[in-house]
Order: sequence, then C-alpha cells, then structure tokens
Amino acid sequence: MKKENFLTENDKQLTRRYFIWCYKTTKESLDRIDRYFTQLKVDKFILDVLKNNDSHDDDKYTDRINEFSNYMQKKEANVLKKKFEDADKIIIKEEYKYLTHRFKALEEAICHFFDKDELREINALYELEMTQRILSAKEHG
Repeated sequence: MKKENFLTENDKQLTRRYFIWCYKTTKESLDRIDRYFTQLKVDKFILDVLKNNDSHDDDKYTDRINEFSNYMQKKEANVLKKKFEDADKIIIKEEYKYLTHRFKALEEAICHFFDKDELREINALYELEMTQRILSAKEHG
C-alpha cells in the first residue's frame, strides 16, 4: 500500500496520538489475557525451584508451596475461560480473535501511515508506561 503523503504536520501529530491511544487500549486488552499465560510459565518454574529447596521438610514451608500451587491452578482456570470456548483449549473466543486481529491490523496501519520505526517507538512508549505503572504501584494491605 502507498503511504498517505497528503497528511499535514498537524494531521501527522493527531494521527500519531490516535495510533498511540489505539495501540495502548488494544494491547492492554490483549495483555489482560496473555500476561496470565506468561505468568503461569514463570510461576511453574518458581514452584519447581521452591519444591526442590531443602526447606521443604518444614510443614509451614510445604503449606506455603501448596498455597502457591492452588493459586496457580485458580489463575489458570480463570484465564482459560477468557481465551477459549472449550475445555480442550481448541476453540478461541471471538473476542480474543477480534483483539488479536485488531492489534495486527493496527500495527500494519502504523507502518502504512508512518513506518516500522514508528511502530517500534510506539511499542517502546507502551512498554515504558506499563513498567512505570508497575514500579509506581503502591502495595495495598
């Protein structure tokens, strides 16, 4: 596709801001589901390390490991319902499909109106924002 060269400088700025907003909102929606699958991979590794620790003979330590394992199972059960229609994890929910396709189309649009460097920049801005949110979050409880 041909680049949209007819954009004024103001149009470019407005379009860029719109892309940043679309990217952020769409990626956040996808990440609300996808992050749990990556967390479960990390949690499984951590659980394996905890189980192989010498302290596992302590009942309180074992109870904590079991609590963590139960937490992981609940997390997995909850996220599977958000992504899949069926228990066999074959049929993907329409909402998840839509978000995946929307995000891909958005990336293509950014490259069409700007270029791949702009896509990388918008992604970097998003990652910075998400990291800053994590680092500035206050513990509750």
